Amino acid sequence: MPEDLSANLSMPLLMPSQAQKHVTHNEALLVLDALVQLTVVDRDLAVPPSSPVNGDRHIVAPAAAGLWGAPAHSIAVFVNNTWVFYEPRPGWQAYVLSENRNVVWQDGAWQGSLSSLEALGMLIVTEN
Repeated sequence: MPEDLSANLSMPLLMPSQAQKHVTHNEALLVLDALVQLTVVDRDLAVPPSSPVNGDRHIVAPAAAGLWGAPAHSIAVFVNNTWVFYEPRPGWQAYVLSENRNVVWQDGAWQGSLSSLEALGMLIVTEN
């Protein structure tokens, strides 16, 4: 891992004697804005939407093409009229708006996950 990137989110770090530190700082803030409290519009588009809104996030479908020639399953974020892509890491979670469900990145795929309340409900044993 390069010394100028953070270990988990690969955010750029400020370096001693660095010129224009605000550029690096703003870039790191954009990474945080994109990945913290991750909510995506959907995870089944192979091409970008025709009219994205700044800040829109999607999980890239396996058959990605065109501007989304990025790795399948990566997180595509529309920032300042450009698509930026982030590779998920094990344990990352996202809420998919179009499916109204949480997914987690594990074993090389986005998989459905039970919410804490659903899991708790499964543990409750009823007596007859």
